[in-house]
Amino acid sequence: MQLFMAHLQELEYFKRTYSKKVVSVEQCRPQRREPTMRRSYPDMERPQQGVAEFPKAATPAEEASPAPKIKIRIRFDYRGLPRPPRFFFGGKGAKEVAEEIRQQQANMWRHVPIQGVQIEDLEFFELYSVYDEIEETLAVYAPVELRAAIDSLEDILRFVCRDEFRRVEFIEPAQLNLSNRDLERLFFKFGETLQQRLKEQEFK
Repeated sequence: MQLFMAHLQELEYFKRTYSKKVVSVEQCRPQRREPTMRRSYPDMERPQQGVAEFPKAATPAEEASPAPKIKIRIRFDYRGLPRPPRFFFGGKGAKEVAEEIRQQQANMWRHVPIQGVQIEDLEFFELYSVYDEIEETLAVYAPVELRAAIDSLEDILRFVCRDEFRRVEFIEPAQLNLSNRDLERLFFKFGETLQQRLKEQEFK
């Protein structure tokens, strides 16, 4: 009896030690993983990295504004001398000649465009007479004052170099700042205009 019990214990020990674990067929099959979809749009939960932007084109307001125009008031006194009669045509007095010249010049200022100059207004003044010692006669002057807007000081030379020029008044701006380059261009233009006027006087 004791020998039988000993063999029974050895058999139980053998089963526990060398028995194989039974696994089902479903457990032996490899498990399939569900495919994950990749996002083509940026993840809102992740912090976005900064992207360098192209420089924006400058708007018209950001571009350099053009230089303001210079507003001036200039006076011209047109001289009239008496014209003696020729052949059968009657002569003209100094007053009539002065008024005729002033009217012709006023029409020219109004209708002939000048680059860099914009004529804004014209005003006539009362005529006055002065004795001309060279001509030995009484000369009549017809004043006219024009108001203009010019792009630069160089454009004023076409006015101040005329024989009829009397005075100029700067209205706007209240102060002008000139660089060395501006002064060089101004004096160069002045010399060029003066030489041209002298040549015109020689042909008269």
